Amino acid sequence: MRELVARSVAVIRIEAVWLAVEALDMRAGTDTALNRVVRVFGEARAHHAYVFTNRRANRLKVLVHDGIGIWLCARRLHQGRFSWTPPEVGSRVSITMEQLQGLLIGLPWQRLGEYATIRML
Repeated sequence: MRELVARSVAVIRIEAVWLAVEALDMRAGTDTALNRVVRVFGEARAHHAYVFTNRRANRLKVLVHDGIGIWLCARRLHQGRFSWTPPEVGSRVSITMEQLQGLLIGLPWQRLGEYATIRML
């Protein structure tokens, strides 16, 4: 059993993360979220994660196509809101894994990674 655990690999590999800017009804299931991904992004690509929030930005869902099937995860904040992107930036935004991890714990993900660099004063 220990050998099996030692050799295990991540079940879900994510190569790209996308924010779907338009709010999603959090009652939506896998099929509805997948339909939204195809409508907004044109397709659901393998090993890509698609992140949605509700209008109040206190809940989010992440849809991942792992190459075989679809995973749908949900997260809820009991206080505060997720830092989200304004609709003016377009219907979809690409973020890094570092930014996704920050977003999921409630940090201002826009300030992580290359976006945290000060270029000129």
